[in-house]
Amino acid sequence: MNKSLKLSIIPVMLCFFAMGFVDLVGIASNYVKEDLNLNDATANLFPSLVFFWFLIFSVPTGILMNKIGRKKTVLLSLLVTVISLLLPIFGENFELMLVSFSLLGIGNALMQTSLNPLVSVVTSGQNLASTLTFGQFVKAIASFLAPYIAMWGAMASIPTFGLGWRILFPIYMVIGIAATFFLAGTPIEEEKNEGKASGFGECFKLLGKPIVLLSFIGIMCHVGIDVGTNTTAPKILMERLGWTLNEAAFATSLYFIFRTIGCFTGTVFLRMMKTRTFFVISVVMMALSMIGMWVGESKMMLYIAIALVGYGNSNVFSMIFSQALLAMPDKKNEVSGLMIMGLFGGTVFPLIMGFASDAIGQAGAVAVMAVGVAYLFTYIRKL
Repeated sequence: MNKSLKLSIIPVMLCFFAMGFVDLVGIASNYVKEDLNLNDATANLFPSLVFFWFLIFSVPTGILMNKIGRKKTVLLSLLVTVISLLLPIFGENFELMLVSFSLLGIGNALMQTSLNPLVSVVTSGQNLASTLTFGQFVKAIASFLAPYIAMWGAMASIPTFGLGWRILFPIYMVIGIAATFFLAGTPIEEEKNEGKASGFGECFKLLGKPIVLLSFIGIMCHVGIDVGTNTTAPKILMERLGWTLNEAAFATSLYFIFRTIGCFTGTVFLRMMKTRTFFVISVVMMALSMIGMWVGESKMMLYIAIALVGYGNSNVFSMIFSQALLAMPDKKNEVSGLMIMGLFGGTVFPLIMGFASDAIGQAGAVAVMAVGVAYLFTYIRKL
């Protein structure tokens, strides 16, 4: 990798940090639920709404990239994200938070669709999976910091300027602005598209390719488990151990701590062992986690279960995403759009989990995630 490409990696990785802002929706939805006295099904609308926009915007973003390029698309995504983080500074009513989370989802849909293929411009193909995993490591740092910042704000451990837990939003907004200017000032040479740009029909026809369809479903399950754990882990501790939300908020941070460790070590392991082997290890860890969260009644057992799913799920996205990109190298933008559309699983899973938990408790939410883990076992044969 030459010097200019190495320098290009730095702002790209800062953008991955900004990509992690979307994970604040887990802890934020719990605080909004408490502040506005909502039930589980209504509170889960917030993470569901965030990820709903992946269904709408992912494929159009892939087409947009063909017209204006990946870097400009990432810059657009950062702008939308910054606006989404600005709104909660002005209040916390239900409608305002819905608009804020919607914009956060739209910005993240644009970012995830365009930033992942941008990585393929600044790194070699053989290192794509490990570089994407390192990007997920950087993203996870923002993810696990969010519950801490919100908790410190709620407990007035840091200056909040009257915002309480919502101090999280302006802090991340400032970082988002920095990422925007840093990327805008970095020259990145993108390859030119050859031939006619794909339209909607051509993009969706790619789902007829087995590897693309199965990868799409795999990413739906991955993100459903990710968002589901992010949202449900504190509720499990509150239900089983009788904790308050501020006490249980650590569960979300614990999940992201182990997801961060998983991304960091995964960068190394994916260079040392076959992708298939590491995928099997990851999914087995997730299966053990589901059992622990289903039957666990002690703090230690639940912590271990949350840590296992955090580590196990940390590299699933990178492995599936890189597999799909490498299978269709001449359709990277289109495949990226379809794969990111799979993040719509972050809408489907929390909605079903909300109804299941209202009906039979948090064990119902765990059962829904377990279905996603079962599917990932079937994906192993494609690696």
